[in-house]
Amino acid sequence: MNLIVAADANWGIGNRQKLLISIPNDQKLFREETVGKVVVLGRKTLATFPQGMPLKDRVNIVLSRNPGFTVKGAQTVHSLEELAAALSPYDTKDVYVVGGESVYRQLLPLCDRAHVTRIDHAYQADAHFPDLDRDPEWRITADSEELTYFDIPYRFVQYERIPKGSGR
Repeated sequence: MNLIVAADANWGIGNRQKLLISIPNDQKLFREETVGKVVVLGRKTLATFPQGMPLKDRVNIVLSRNPGFTVKGAQTVHSLEELAAALSPYDTKDVYVVGGESVYRQLLPLCDRAHVTRIDHAYQADAHFPDLDRDPEWRITADSEELTYFDIPYRFVQYERIPKGSGR
């Protein structure tokens, strides 16, 4: 499975249920990576989408602890077991975890690739992503040149999980 996230210098990803910054090139990359694929997200992340509706041209699977939660245009699951069953028809290469914080933390151990927009600025954040630079199970396999959005530097970094027994 993949995950895709934009994180600031301190691995912050959101504040008060909103993204820290919207960078057009990051949004373009998100679309390019996920259109035609499966996105897995939490209920709170869904609420941040336009009109709180699932993303078009993708299979949306919402993970929610609320047993009564449903949304038109998405499949809702209430446990990791239900999620595994919902994902079973799909190739794991076509599955993208898209947030938020608790969903990333729950599903990170199941992911093999992380597409991270690293923003070289520290924002006030109340939601964070685990620091993959300090995690010995992950390594950088691709890193773009530095780009800027107004005066904010950022880059696209791809991390991959190191296969067990590879000795790094």
